[in-house]
Amino acid sequence: MFEFLLCSMLTILPDYLYRRYVQGRRFGREITLYSVWYELRYGITACVMLTLTLITLVFYFHPSTKTVTSAFRTVAILPETGGRVAEIFVSLNQDVKAGAPLFRLDSTEQEAAAELARRQIAEVDAETTVAQTELAAADGLIQQAEGAFRQAQDQLETQTELMRRNANVVAPREIERLQVAADGRKGAVDAAIANKRTLETKITSLLPSQRASAEAALKQAQADLDKTIVRAGTSGTLHQFTLRVGEVVNPMLRPAGILVPTEAGKVALIAGFGQIEAQVLKVGMIAEATCVGKPFTIIPMVVTEIQDVIAGGQLRASDQLVDVTQLAKPGTLTVYLEPLYPGGLDGIPPGSSCIANAYTNSHDELESPDISSLRWFYLHVVDTVGLVHAMILRMQAVMLPVQTLVLGGH
Repeated sequence: MFEFLLCSMLTILPDYLYRRYVQGRRFGREITLYSVWYELRYGITACVMLTLTLITLVFYFHPSTKTVTSAFRTVAILPETGGRVAEIFVSLNQDVKAGAPLFRLDSTEQEAAAELARRQIAEVDAETTVAQTELAAADGLIQQAEGAFRQAQDQLETQTELMRRNANVVAPREIERLQVAADGRKGAVDAAIANKRTLETKITSLLPSQRASAEAALKQAQADLDKTIVRAGTSGTLHQFTLRVGEVVNPMLRPAGILVPTEAGKVALIAGFGQIEAQVLKVGMIAEATCVGKPFTIIPMVVTEIQDVIAGGQLRASDQLVDVTQLAKPGTLTVYLEPLYPGGLDGIPPGSSCIANAYTNSHDELESPDISSLRWFYLHVVDTVGLVHAMILRMQAVMLPVQTLVLGGH
């Protein structure tokens, strides 16, 4: 309608002025409801053609969409393990910082596991002390066994020497007995040394390994104990947090609540433009938006990212064939708009519905020395008609509260 009114001022109005003041024809006399088409046929025809051309230029080179929202990602509050709620530290709609405790699960089992691991560590330390004492005793046993062995060896050598000098002095049976006794003493020395090596291996390898295993069990038990305290993963506000003491929670059942991050919905707007605008929309284009959550306000924006695929055509493998008619609904081109100035989205509730315009800018091409005159004029017309869309957006910003509160119904 706005385009038609603008075009009529350039076509129908001059045609009427010519008819009125040059040909002397007046409304109600020569120009009536039945003759207006014949009398103003040139102006009406030109108005229709100019309106169609203007609408095409405006909506193609300066695309607009009402499918705009400040989408945001929420964080589900889920425990890493199941259990019964023992204590709650926060309340509904409370602002929390990252790492702040939210609630605690019953930790009796985890505390028992941690205490068991501590006792195992203490037991290993006690065994180490005992083994060190036994190691000192093993040194004494080695010395005792070596002394007995040397004594038995000396007796054997003495009796052997006497027998060598005089065979009748010592009986062969005595030599055999002393030899067996010396071998036994030698075995006692080897056993004492082996016992010492066993104790040394136990002190240097076995007990440290057992202590390391007990420490690992303590760390695991402490980690499980820490998991019983559910903390905020990011700073934000708690919503739908209706947890009560005694309630059983499980990460597989349902979240305990929703955490909306502080920066949620304040970074960018996500807009869905028509597929026909794929060749016009470019990263870096200037855009404008107005939102229901902040009426009478035009927010300068810039296109920062354009999704290179259309979500409406995605196909997920399943056990059923997909009919193309199920994908017949045309999707939109997803475009990310960020405020041109810091704080541009302040005051807009996350999730607000908005209207956005994007404007084609031909400044770089117009500055080229090789551009033709026809092309130069055409690009100037394209950039100029962007003002029409900017005016329409401002009219929409003014009418948006009226349309929502009065014409939208209750």
